[in-house]
Amino acid sequence: MANRNLLSRNPLSFALASALLVSAVAPAFAQEAGNEVGGKNATNLDRVSVVGSRIKRSEVEGPAPVTVITRGDIDREGFQTVGDMLQTLTQNTTASFTGDLAVSGFTPNAQVVNLRNLGPGYTLTLVNGRRPAQYPQPYNRDNNVANINSIPSSIVERVEVLTGGASAIYGSDAVAGVVNIVLREHFDGNLVRLTTGTTAEGGGDTVNLELTGGRTGDRWSAVWALQYSDREPVFASQRKWLSDVREGPLGSTATPGLSLIAIRGLASANGPVNHNAYYPGQANCDALGFSTVTTNARGTYCGSYDSSASRSISNKRQFYSAYGYGTFDFTDTTQGWASANYYTTNGKASSGTEFWATNGDKFNILSNGSTSAFYYDAGLRDIVQLQRVFTADELGGNEAASTTYDEYTYDFAAGVRGTIADRFDWEASGGYGYYNYKMDRPRLLAKSVHDYFLGPQLGWSNATGTGTGVYPIHALNLQRWGSPITPEIYQSFATRVINRSETSVANASFNISGDLFELPAGAVGFASVLEWNRQKMDMVSDPRTDQLRPIDGQTIYNLTSSGETHGTRDRYAVGAEFRVPIFSSLSANAAARYDKYDDISSVDAASTYNLGLEWRPFSNLMLRGSYATSFRAPDMQLIYAGGAASYTTELDEYACRSGTGAGAAQGPRTRTQCNAPTSDPTKYSVQTQVAGNPNLTEEKGKSWGGGFVWDITDGMSLTVDYYRIQLEDAAAQLSNDYLLRAEAACRLGSASDGRAVPSPSVCANVQSLITRVNLPGSPDDGRIQLINNAYINTALQDTSGIDASYKYALDTDRWGRFNVDLGYSLTLTNKYKQTADDELIDYRDLPPEFFYSERSRARGSLTWTKGDWASTVFGTRYGSAFSQAEADGVNAAGAFYPRRLAPYFLWNLSVGKKFGENVLATFQVVNVFDNQYRKDNSRTAYPFFDPYIGADPLGRRFYVSLQYKF
Repeated sequence: MANRNLLSRNPLSFALASALLVSAVAPAFAQEAGNEVGGKNATNLDRVSVVGSRIKRSEVEGPAPVTVITRGDIDREGFQTVGDMLQTLTQNTTASFTGDLAVSGFTPNAQVVNLRNLGPGYTLTLVNGRRPAQYPQPYNRDNNVANINSIPSSIVERVEVLTGGASAIYGSDAVAGVVNIVLREHFDGNLVRLTTGTTAEGGGDTVNLELTGGRTGDRWSAVWALQYSDREPVFASQRKWLSDVREGPLGSTATPGLSLIAIRGLASANGPVNHNAYYPGQANCDALGFSTVTTNARGTYCGSYDSSASRSISNKRQFYSAYGYGTFDFTDTTQGWASANYYTTNGKASSGTEFWATNGDKFNILSNGSTSAFYYDAGLRDIVQLQRVFTADELGGNEAASTTYDEYTYDFAAGVRGTIADRFDWEASGGYGYYNYKMDRPRLLAKSVHDYFLGPQLGWSNATGTGTGVYPIHALNLQRWGSPITPEIYQSFATRVINRSETSVANASFNISGDLFELPAGAVGFASVLEWNRQKMDMVSDPRTDQLRPIDGQTIYNLTSSGETHGTRDRYAVGAEFRVPIFSSLSANAAARYDKYDDISSVDAASTYNLGLEWRPFSNLMLRGSYATSFRAPDMQLIYAGGAASYTTELDEYACRSGTGAGAAQGPRTRTQCNAPTSDPTKYSVQTQVAGNPNLTEEKGKSWGGGFVWDITDGMSLTVDYYRIQLEDAAAQLSNDYLLRAEAACRLGSASDGRAVPSPSVCANVQSLITRVNLPGSPDDGRIQLINNAYINTALQDTSGIDASYKYALDTDRWGRFNVDLGYSLTLTNKYKQTADDELIDYRDLPPEFFYSERSRARGSLTWTKGDWASTVFGTRYGSAFSQAEADGVNAAGAFYPRRLAPYFLWNLSVGKKFGENVLATFQVVNVFDNQYRKDNSRTAYPFFDPYIGADPLGRRFYVSLQYKF
């Protein structure tokens, strides 16, 4: 074996020279390429490790596809963060997007990777080959994930993406693939980069400052990086199509939201059912900034066309980060290393307004102890439900309705590595990571706002006001109800809700790799690893948001709690890999791993393995195939959660199809008919209760892959790979929609989509989970009071598809160099069933029910370089997707909508020029054609677009970057 300098031999360090060529980095943008190896040439490395194997090798491609993205790729394609770039991977999906488009969600300050649409928890995210501390807040309340937003771009050297099962190498979570973010470990000199940007339509001004430095001595090396970034928010008022509901598909025919309304629950001498029972007059409506409107459905009421205009569609975000890495050679064969990273961020999101309604008011209590949306009003002489929207001016401006997110995370690691007899490389390392999170949001105090408008209870009444019954009697304070409030009044019934959480991870490992012995076709490669890992999670939501807590003066109105979670998990693992050359053109790869778990779950241990073959019949062609088993231990949130409740709007399919309960006034209808209107009475807020389940077992996966890598000519290559991933016993909830569909099928004897009625055992289980109100003759009769949900191991998900990539480099004497880099993924099947009794259904071409299934994605770039100039055009394509209506039709304004929406395209442009050896200026345009969303005329409810099928409401934006190396 050739001698190898320890300063450039970290097994998860540099991309190979061929990987750098494949990435097609334009020379003018490859400002770091000659410096990242401490002055050493990367081609001197005879073998290195990339994600997917711990065995060093001289080829990037192996039995499983690996994509390498350098920092230069990220820059030239117009991305400001690593997370933004990863969202465009064709193997990724938009279906599990949080971020700024969900400003009031569970994790709006985090960004995740979701390969193969299995969910972000099924993609293992590593930093320098190690698991980082997980994001302290569960993703969508349930799943523990890694936040890639916490990895500043200044410290990233490259990103390696493996698609396919890899639990035999990395353990739990590596079901759909692995994303390994490799941080800088070598840099020579100093580099300052300043980037500023803005959006074409206003808001989102950005400044980003990076300082990177590095030195190399005779026996040591050091790298450091500092970064500061500040991004202003963007509000809906700054985007015309989001500023007013009349800018949506219904145009001027759109009706304003129900901003000030007392909805009559039953027809009476005063007026029809569902009509507004009290209108304060136009002067009062105008004083509140509302409009007077009269409709057949609601009568005359005060409504707002622009109440959502003050919400943020892109959150304010400011962060600071510091990073350092160093090595020291103890001897010619032994080296020590250490790294540390600190990141802190302050985010701010605005939901724009607050609202209060008797629907969800825990102090509107019936005589039997349950809650109701209705009460009997002594002054209006009707049974009514109320809704009142507070404007931003009433609250004291947008800042009064802002939620702040304060986070910080740090990690440090150290180790020693060396060589034994110039044959085996070894490394012993340990590390610790910590993540702290605090959310501070405004909210109403349920009792205070209830008392402000309704005052004391005056007794009990039946639904018609003709005698004693179960409904509370109140007299709405009409002067308060119909007049603006002041910020001081708002503060009298408002509070701040504080959620805190923290996670940590500690790990230690020892690995060794090298050649065991020689065979006629070559050396047998070997790698082995011993690991210990401890995860801790402590999450405490504001106790006042616990839906199961007894109500009092501090009870929070209409806010779901993530509950309280405390847990610790230890994991021990041992694994081994072998690479066996069978013939000079054929080699086999095998790996096996054993993981032992120590926690309260039913998971005790898991064994996984994978097998792979590489055949090179010609020097420019490789055929490959692989089979892997994988597993995933249940998320700590799913087993340790102490119990939480939430409110979501659901379609009561039984009421719809039977014409009873909430659907009695309309009579029996189809699911499609009930689902089309945005405010159908059979769609209402439902409480769900759920708690952790320590009886969950591990989720088991299998993945198959096969394909080829063909170097067609010099500078031209093509890869095509087939994949199939089968996942059993996935930990999940039976969705509310599934439960309500199944309940309707069981009670009516038929399913709305023609499927078989569930078995009697399933029907009995489903119906036991749904509690309905029993108050004959009242508007509440038959309404869903509670869905008692639980985490279970579901039955089966089976997905398959094809990935392809094409790369071409053309050098011309006159016109410069051109690089083409294309990627494409096509989903062939997307099969799923929730329970063993269900039919296995392929949802690839069906409307979304359990998840948004993407059929195809493509990305590509064309880079031109000549002398000191370079330019890149980058584009991404999201395949067609279902409209909200899921059928051809025409909306109320006469505008047509199709069953499926056309594909969605985004384009970026970057142009750069070097001035001498040390200065580089870059100009970038993101979303060149200002394509902000897919227009869907059936999506008539605000905000008129679906972020989960691809959207960019920020629109066109511009960035200028100037960097100086010294």
